[in-house]
Formats: sequence, structure tokens, C-alpha cells
Amino acid sequence: MLPLKSLGERIVIIGPSNAGKSTLAVAIAQKIAVPAIHLDQYHHLPNTNWQKRPDEEFETLHDQAILADHWVMEGNYSRLMPQRLERATGAILLTSNRWLRLYRYFKRTLINNADRAGHLDGAQDSVKWSMIDWIIFKTKDSDKKYSKLLRTTQLPLVEIYSANELNALYESWNLNR
Repeated sequence: MLPLKSLGERIVIIGPSNAGKSTLAVAIAQKIAVPAIHLDQYHHLPNTNWQKRPDEEFETLHDQAILADHWVMEGNYSRLMPQRLERATGAILLTSNRWLRLYRYFKRTLINNADRAGHLDGAQDSVKWSMIDWIIFKTKDSDKKYSKLLRTTQLPLVEIYSANELNALYESWNLNR
């Protein structure tokens, strides 16, 4: 496993929903003293039930954020990934078993987790069939797609495919949860 330092100070974390991207972003950001940026918070309006911002507004927020000198940015939004990867100094692909990700989704929606990493201010999480479908079916092979994309870049890359590997990463990099 690469040392955290080798990823630089503009790190992207991508992967499917509920894989732990937000929590990892906060842990790394705290460790290297840079801001953690959660793209879901830019893509959705606060104090709503995850209502999307207008595309142009989201793109502007995204493009302004990537211009900063230091950040850990988590989230996918594939159409904006090229410019994000161009600015990044390192990348982490984070995924896990889709059934574990589904469990995490239920846990985060059925228990009030207003203080969880990446939570949208004022939003009330609730179980949605569209999200269950997204986790189980629509993104079941997204790790392969993202791995292929990241391997086309020259970025230092860490790929994490299981909860055990993620735990080992936290330990190896001495990260707090």
C-alpha cells in the first residue's frame, strides 16, 4: 500500500454510494490538515430532501473547489471527473460488497445521523427505492469502471475493495474514524 504522503494534497476519493468515501475523506483531511469536500453537498441544496442544484450552479461550485491548492474531495459525478482528475495529485478508489453498502445505507437512513460525514445540512435521510436500486443493481460494477478510468491517469492510486482492506488502510495511515 502506498504511503498517504505519496498522494499529495489534492486527493480524490471515488467509488459507489455507502462505501465509506465521506468518512475516509474527513479522516485524511484531518490527518494532513486540508479541507474535506463532499460533492453531494455541492450537488444538492441544503435543507431539502436531497433536491439537486441546477447543473450550472453545481459545476461552478465544483470548478471553484478544485482550484484550491489543498483538498480531499469525495464523490463521483463522472461528467466533472476529467477536470477534477487533472487537478488531483492522488486518487483512492473505495468500494466494498454491495450488500455491506446496502446495510450501511439502511443504517444511515434509519438512525438519525445528522452529524455523519458528508451529511447534507437540514436534510432528513429516508429509505428510497431508487437508492436501493442504485446500490444493488445500477452501480454493482462501478468499481471496475472507476478502476479502469483511474489507471489511465498518472496519479498515484490506492484501490480498496473490502471492509478488511479499508480497516487496514486506516491502521496503516494512522487515521482516526
